[in-house]
Order: sequence, then structure tokens, then C-alpha cells
Amino acid sequence: MSDFVNVMRAELFKLVRRPAAWTLMAAALVLTTTFGYLVPYLSYRSAGESTGPIEGASKADLLASTMPDQIVANAIGGFPVFAGALALAFGALMFGGEYGWGTVKTLMTQRPGRLTQLAGQLMAMVIALTVTVVGVFAVGAVCSLAIAGAEGQAITWLGPVDTLQGFGAGVLILTMWAGLGAALGVTLRSVALPIGFGIVWVLGIENLLSAVAGTVLTALEPLRDVLPGVNAGSLASAVMPGRMIDPPPGVTSSVESGRALITVLAYVVVCMLFAAWNMRRRDIA
Repeated sequence: MSDFVNVMRAELFKLVRRPAAWTLMAAALVLTTTFGYLVPYLSYRSAGESTGPIEGASKADLLASTMPDQIVANAIGGFPVFAGALALAFGALMFGGEYGWGTVKTLMTQRPGRLTQLAGQLMAMVIALTVTVVGVFAVGAVCSLAIAGAEGQAITWLGPVDTLQGFGAGVLILTMWAGLGAALGVTLRSVALPIGFGIVWVLGIENLLSAVAGTVLTALEPLRDVLPGVNAGSLASAVMPGRMIDPPPGVTSSVESGRALITVLAYVVVCMLFAAWNMRRRDIA
């Protein structure tokens, strides 16, 4: 246990001093602020009396979407696609970077063992992602309070249960994407290729498959319903109570909430087990 804790602390020590980790976290915060609050609020300010520039949303809806009771919807709305892509890049960077820098040989030839090393890295990754979600919720709270104060609106928060459910779903979704990045990083022993492949999958291939399955070729629906992004989007949709405007891209109700939760958890477990199996059996030379 002491070796596991030491590895975890060492990984967190590295992450705190790695500019790329801070850059990815800052990008997630900027995305949340821009698309969750800045764009709707600017649309509200420039809208007419009854209709806003965002299709299907009235001026009142635009303002209501930036209020404190919408913090879960605004915080995790981008996690299934955009922040998910950042998390995948983070996982690939954290695990594939050791091969690119040539430090993996030093790590594996000294104590602790490979699986202990991997477990410590994974725990450090989950802690870093949890801190990121805390930051996203904190930025959302500040933005919503500022807008509510500027517009003289009553401040109403979600209940603690709904907030915790949204927070937990956000951590789980980012962990799934980061786990996929970690598995790709260990398998491909690099950073650039896993990130490139992952981004193409998240932003391109999966969206194309989902669109085709939902319109042209419905026989692909069983395949669509097991895709990671579809299940992440369905899980996010399930914990977003009372959305005032249309959800962000990737947030759908294609899969029932319970099944989506189980599928996302399964992806997390499978990715971690696959990374452990790959690291244990392969030569590091």
C-alpha cells in the first residue's frame, strides 16, 4: 500500500508541474464559461423582446439557462464530446508520454512493480479529473451568480442530491474518456497517435455512426447504443434536470439512464484492465 501511495503522490507531483495538464484543464474551464454562460448571456442581451437568436429558445429561456439552478446542465453538457476529447488527450499524455520521453524503462526496472505503478498512475488521473470537475462547477457557480446579480434575478440552487449526481456523472464520464486515452497510450506507446486517433473517433467517426443509425440505417442502432460517447451523452442527459434550452452536441437520450451508467462503468473497468494486461505482458525495451 505504501508503494501505491508513493506512486500516486509522485504522479500528482509531476502533473502539478506539467504545463500541458494545466492547459487541458484551462481549456475545459474556458469551454464551460464560453458555451455555458457567455454565449447564452450575450444572446439574451442581443435578443428581441420575445425571441432569441438561438433557435427554439426565447429570451427568457436564454437568461434562465444561465441561472444557478442550471449549473449541472452547464457544467457537464460538454463532457460527452468536447471536454471528453480533452480528457482523452490527458490520459494519452499521462500514460503514453512515459514511452516518448524514455522514462518508462527507469520506472519499470525499479520498485514498485508494474501493476502497482499503473494503479498509482490511474488513481492520480482520477484525482486530477475530479479536481477539474470541481473547477468546472466552481467557475459555473461564479458565472451564474454574477449574471443573476447583474440581472436582478432570484438565486435558486439545485438540491444537494441532484448536484452530487451531476458531479458524479461528470467525473465518471471524464474518467471513461481518460481511461480510453490511457489504454491507447499504453498500447501504442506514444502520445500523438492516441490523441489523433481518439479525437477523430470522438469528434468524427462516432458522431457519423450515430447520425446514420438514427436516420438512414436503423439496423446500426444496437451498435450505436454501445458506443462510449452515446452512453456518456445519455448519462449526462439523465442528470440534467429541467434544461431551459437545447442540450449541447452529444447529449441525447438514446440509451436508458441505467444502461448508460452501467456501460460507462464497464468502459472504465475494461480500459483499466486492458492497460494493466498490456503493461504486464509486453516488453518495455
